Amino acid sequence: MRALIIGRWQPFHNGHLSIIKEISNEVDEIIIGIGSAQKSHSLDNPFTAGERIMMIIKSLKKYNFPYYVIPIKDIEFNAVWVSYVEALTPPFDIVYSGNALVKELFEEKGYEVRKPKLYNRTEYSGTEIRKRIINNEDWKHLIPNGVINVIDEIDGENRIKRLNMKDYDIIE
Repeated sequence: MRALIIGRWQPFHNGHLSIIKEISNEVDEIIIGIGSAQKSHSLDNPFTAGERIMMIIKSLKKYNFPYYVIPIKDIEFNAVWVSYVEALTPPFDIVYSGNALVKELFEEKGYEVRKPKLYNRTEYSGTEIRKRIINNEDWKHLIPNGVINVIDEIDGENRIKRLNMKDYDIIE
């Protein structure tokens, strides 16, 4: 059985890793969709699809289960979105999502949708991690080492801090 899970992964964190590991115990293969793949360089979506793919691959390197990482751009057309996702991904049997709209859309097309268990949602949150980066608070313990490596490689910490600046804060 093959499962699909879609997230923005901005960034991929330990909560995401726990969910993926749990799903891997229930299915044979996992399709990890990079949602909003076209978005980057904003405070809510600071990382590119390619950077998020690197984060996931480096984080899952030591685990032995088959997975695919597929970028999925937003199309803003809910009635055909499931068909769009199906066209981009290998076939799948089950969908994991905690998003009510995603659940509704996939169930309308006959898919079983399971809600993944969320882990320590107050800390394991992309919003919380980005906030901690901006405020120079501890955040590295919330993400896998592979993600730390990618963020370091792309100078992601400074990118997030720059994205938080107002135009008048930027020094030329």
